[in-house]
Amino acid sequence: MKKLATTLAMILALGTLLAACSGGNNAEGGKDKPTELVISTWGFAEDAMKKNLYEPFEKQYNVKIVTEIGNNTDRLNKIRQGSSKVDLIYLSDYYALQGIEEGLFEKIDRKNIPNIDNLYDIAKAPLGQDYGPAHTVAQLGLVYNADEVKEPVESWEDLWKPAFQNKLALPNITITTGPMLIDMAAKHGGSMDMATDAAFKALQEINPGVVKYYSKSADLVNMFAQGEVVIAPMQDTFYGSVSEAVPSAQFVTPKEGAYALLNTVNVVKGSKNKELAEKFINWHLSQEVQQANALDRVDSPTNKLVTLTEEQATGMTYGADVVENLKTLDLRKVNQEMADWIDRWNREIE
Repeated sequence: MKKLATTLAMILALGTLLAACSGGNNAEGGKDKPTELVISTWGFAEDAMKKNLYEPFEKQYNVKIVTEIGNNTDRLNKIRQGSSKVDLIYLSDYYALQGIEEGLFEKIDRKNIPNIDNLYDIAKAPLGQDYGPAHTVAQLGLVYNADEVKEPVESWEDLWKPAFQNKLALPNITITTGPMLIDMAAKHGGSMDMATDAAFKALQEINPGVVKYYSKSADLVNMFAQGEVVIAPMQDTFYGSVSEAVPSAQFVTPKEGAYALLNTVNVVKGSKNKELAEKFINWHLSQEVQQANALDRVDSPTNKLVTLTEEQATGMTYGADVVENLKTLDLRKVNQEMADWIDRWNREIE
């Protein structure tokens, strides 16, 4: 009997030990502990992003998503400094190229991201086949107050008309749309390749009549609402806010073409969750997620399978006829010239 009792005790002890070991590796309900995926992003429309993107992915793949929030510059600097554990980073294409040239991102395996095949061509590989696609697209066009503007607005050249002196705002050189202003100005000055001298000669010409070089879209919306400006280059993303404040505001795609604003997603160098990160990118590019975000007016879709009614598409960059005709800049040239442009801007413009 004593021998039997000893044997039973050993069996019970072994069972307890195995249960304890199993419990240490499992989450509640017996499932494996969720894998943590750290995403660096802007943080806008967080409720919609959780509903449409994060939470369904967490449930499908047993993942816990953690976000680091901030603007392009601050978040990219964290990656440079190695002060974060980010797996994925969302950046505008201009900032993403800086990260690529500095070797901060992993090369992606496109076989793990088959939804790339369903994107508009402009979004599939904006910075090369080895790096992340664009999950959304916007356009920089012209917004004007139709009640205050008597002549038709149809061209970037219209910004230089005397009628708009002391009535216009322009983007600051340091924001995403700043290099687009350089391109506009260079073309006004007769150069097709963003020649610095031509651009700054044209900027000096227009400078006395500029009310403000804006760095925040909210500032531009307020200037329209208060009647300080009647025309400005603006992303279509923010046109809705202007039209609410100024019902007579109109958005125009200039005859030369609007500029594309592409937001990309990349895997950070050294991520321990590269394949999972690629699954997340594929998830974000799916028709279902892109459709949901478009309907919630979070992002304009880059997945060409998304279908929107005319009403749903209002204020969105939507459809092949729009998206595939957007103008893009030579971002490598922008990176090479930016330090010189900022220096001249500080000395000659502001």
